[in-house]
Amino acid sequence: MKFKPKEYQLIQSKHINKYPRCAVWAGMGMGKTSGSLYALTSLDLISKQSALVVAPLQVALHTWPDEIEKWEDFRGLRVSTVCGGDQEARLEALNTKADIYTINYENLVWLIDVMKRYRIKPKWNVIILDEATRVKSTRLRQGCVRGQALKKIAFKADRFIELTGTPAPNGLIDLWGQLYFLDKGARLGLTFTSFKNRWFYYPTQYSRRPEPHVFADKQIHAKIDDICLSLRPEDWFDLTDPIERNIIATMPPAAEKRYKQMQRDLFTTVNFHEIDAKTAADKTIKCLQMASGALYTDNTRKKWVTVHDAKLDALESIIAESNGANILVAYQFKTDKERLKRRFKNMVFLIDDKNAISKWNSGKISLMGVHPQSAGHGLNMQYGGNILVFFSLWWNPEEREQVIERIGPVRQMQAGFNRPVFIYNIVAKNTLDLTVLRKHKLKCSVQDALMEAASRKVLL
Repeated sequence: MKFKPKEYQLIQSKHINKYPRCAVWAGMGMGKTSGSLYALTSLDLISKQSALVVAPLQVALHTWPDEIEKWEDFRGLRVSTVCGGDQEARLEALNTKADIYTINYENLVWLIDVMKRYRIKPKWNVIILDEATRVKSTRLRQGCVRGQALKKIAFKADRFIELTGTPAPNGLIDLWGQLYFLDKGARLGLTFTSFKNRWFYYPTQYSRRPEPHVFADKQIHAKIDDICLSLRPEDWFDLTDPIERNIIATMPPAAEKRYKQMQRDLFTTVNFHEIDAKTAADKTIKCLQMASGALYTDNTRKKWVTVHDAKLDALESIIAESNGANILVAYQFKTDKERLKRRFKNMVFLIDDKNAISKWNSGKISLMGVHPQSAGHGLNMQYGGNILVFFSLWWNPEEREQVIERIGPVRQMQAGFNRPVFIYNIVAKNTLDLTVLRKHKLKCSVQDALMEAASRKVLL
């Protein structure tokens, strides 16, 4: 499929072309990854050298490589992921010839240490920070360790591009650390202290966090307006429709093999547990369970075994991208709930707390799990947020629509919010998840969806 940049992506590309060190502040759904890839290729920025992309782990591992694989225009780019906990694998990836190297923020300190130890010179003429707020705590001599590590290579690159949808999640105070990498403090002050003293004050002697002066917002934005491009989804999308994205979760090879076995033989083995499906209908249920990451091992549906964590990792990536925004997560199976609870300790479930809705709407819950059957008609949840993630998928379109409507565009507008609604479908690659989504889109029967999927070879 050929990549055709949207107008807002062309604006991003022109901004990157004009300012070698710049920030693109574009909300979710604005195509920052593909827009940046378009800029790199159309401007011929990495034809002779390469780019280093620093991102949250799942974004570095999956989002950038997947986006390159998605579009024909980018498939010629060689990507090397310098991620994970295996040092030998990271070293091999670092020494692999590539056009784009992706690394997670947690490994930045390791990268600088290895470069110093083996006397490796920086080979990147472009550095991209995806979710640049991860370095907002950078200070001239102190601050976050990843910021200190990044300083060693940041100013040796010809171009430095920062991407984020929420540049100031905790207020204007977050901007200095990010802007430092663009101009070494030329616009907001040579030190964080000078920045703070100029535009902030402490309301009382006991205040721990400074507040901005009334003139701070206007003056700060005037200072950085040239190199910081801001694009809001509400200015580009029809707010009467949600902005929907499919997030592809790739199962490990062993899990994919078991999935195919279940699909083919109505039988598989997971961790020495023999699991069979007695009917075709039972098989579709088990396939959807496996796509989500777990399987019941007996008919009581009390015992279960993990198949993979790909969807949990994908949700973690979405949370990182949302940068502190509240998120509603729809799940289908009891195993989903247990696994979500284990991975995300702060997650609250609607079914477990009778006051969950009021807490959610007042902003006291940042991550809430709901089952479609318990979050249907009549619930007003639009005050708590505008992001909905479908962790697992199910055949019933009415239940899906009802969950969407809890925070949907109409309710957002009724509540006085001029903001888009984002819907993320976490889809396990090469599974029935894609068939379920197609059924909802075409409003066809389950049988028709399955037959069409088989004929199109959607199910591998």
